[in-house]
Amino acid sequence: MAEVVLRLMQETDLLAYKALRDAMLAGHPEAFTSDAETEGRRDLGSYRSRLPGGQGGTTLFTLLAVDGDRVVGALTFEREPRRKVQHIAQLLGMMVADTHVGRGIGRALLAAAIVRLQAVPGLAQLTLSVTSSNHAAIGLYASMGFQRYGCLPDAVRLPDGRRLDKDLMLLRLQG
Repeated sequence: MAEVVLRLMQETDLLAYKALRDAMLAGHPEAFTSDAETEGRRDLGSYRSRLPGGQGGTTLFTLLAVDGDRVVGALTFEREPRRKVQHIAQLLGMMVADTHVGRGIGRALLAAAIVRLQAVPGLAQLTLSVTSSNHAAIGLYASMGFQRYGCLPDAVRLPDGRRLDKDLMLLRLQG
């Protein structure tokens, strides 16, 4: 198996990114706010908003983990567009393929993203939300310096009737 490489997402990666995202949403409905059925119908072109400068310039980047020609991990950071809160960026859609869980890919993606974000002028805080019962993800975020600052009860309602809370986490950048 080829070595896993971290790199910025490009236009040519959109199909592979969508395939990973669709698989993760279907396999782990409790981990994501988006639902697999709706997102599965989403047009491939709509993922262009996750490229740098997407969403009207608010997307900072999507970082991929690539094993050979397969996208096996991804995360996106977007920056607040409103002037008074442009010092805040939010982590969206952190995911690692089931076949690659436990290999340190999530940690590597997050570490590389934090280094990249520390170089963004004026950026002071990173935020995320994570399903409160996802102890592995919460442990990863905490080990990278994120701290819980709140909880949104009943944040997600699944079709099977489960109601899930979301922990809100924050990392203050140096500077």
